Amino acid sequence: MNLPNKLTMARIIMVPIVVIVYLCIPTTIGVIDTKSGLAVRDILTFLIFAAASITDLLDGRIARKNNLITSFGKFADPIADKLLVNTLLIMMAATGQANLIAVLLMTARDLIVDGLRMVAAQHGRVVSAGIYGKCKTVLQMIALCVLLLRNWPFALIGIPMGTILLWLATLMSLYSGYIYFVKLKKYILESM
Repeated sequence: MNLPNKLTMARIIMVPIVVIVYLCIPTTIGVIDTKSGLAVRDILTFLIFAAASITDLLDGRIARKNNLITSFGKFADPIADKLLVNTLLIMMAATGQANLIAVLLMTARDLIVDGLRMVAAQHGRVVSAGIYGKCKTVLQMIALCVLLLRNWPFALIGIPMGTILLWLATLMSLYSGYIYFVKLKKYILESM
């Protein structure tokens, strides 16, 4: 269990913490900005989510820099990302903080890509995240940070930046899913 893999595991452990904070602290407690509705819960969730997101950046850099890339890391890193991001996306869609259609599209894409990865794994191929998948994850994390902060500071000038970023992440998500499908379709089609 090298350092990048420990960081990946830490990200997985942070998922239930994000859930507990987001679901158990009422938004009516500690309202910081009455116009946007920014509350203590949003700030705490943002801080935990941001810390978890930073572990994603660090584990990849450390693994590449020190040649610590492992099959476990290739497998667990995207799962940790999806657990963290999709859990928060679903909770935010349920509370009206994120667009439900965008969340459903991104979640469906992740399920399809995971299925493609499983089929590839049955053929002995471990598929790590590609550049478009990484861009998708970064866009999702940035969008979630802005949404968690109730679009601050962009709300001050009337720009719905959180929503814009969420839809950009959705488009990148669908495009990267298409790239995975093209790359791995031979494993699906050969069994038809």
